[in-house]
Amino acid sequence: MSSFQEFQARHDLSMEALCARILERHAATIRVKKPAVAIANLARIVETTLTLANRKGFHSMSLRDLTEQSGLSMGALYAYFDSKDTLLMMILGQVVGVVEEVLGRPPEALATDPASRLRWLLETHLYLTEAMHPWFVFAYMEAKAFPKEGRELAVSSEMMTESMIADALADGVARGLFAVPDVSMAAVLIKPMLQDWYVKRAKHRRRGVTPDLYAEQLIAFVEAAVRLRTMQAAGR
Repeated sequence: MSSFQEFQARHDLSMEALCARILERHAATIRVKKPAVAIANLARIVETTLTLANRKGFHSMSLRDLTEQSGLSMGALYAYFDSKDTLLMMILGQVVGVVEEVLGRPPEALATDPASRLRWLLETHLYLTEAMHPWFVFAYMEAKAFPKEGRELAVSSEMMTESMIADALADGVARGLFAVPDVSMAAVLIKPMLQDWYVKRAKHRRRGVTPDLYAEQLIAFVEAAVRLRTMQAAGR
């Protein structure tokens, strides 16, 4: 297993880096053309939005609230997005994009090792949500109020991660490493344990649970549940 510190060293998930990707994705509609200015202002907009959404809910937040808290004028906001729904999709799209980018590229060495691939998926998912905690809380807590496009994007992203876990489980079953009656259902049951880390983070922090400890215990629990066998034992 790796550590959260090692994960952070491999992936730049700072607010500035994430907003640079938003700028790249929405360059055709964002009217501010100086990258340094655009990224700095996007960082202020997104950080303020995530803070206000956590405090009062995104759909209770007004653009006037956003101007007052971010220090940007209404005109400055409209240089980046034309509505609250567009802002929401910018944020949600970045969450989904990073999930696809980070989880969708497991190390090639794990292609024929489903047990190690499953461990990598679980710890990487957990470390990703720790590194982008406010973003994932936003996506989870606001999902019920997303417009249709947002709901479909959120559901497809969740299905994608469940599918990655199910594929690793199915590969392990085929190789005689796991005993799982229904790999799709097992993946569905595993996903909430991953979400519990960022949705109920304060509970775990009060108990002194670190990201590394949670990853270690989660992996041990899942491996016990799927009755992991060693490659040597499976090959007998």
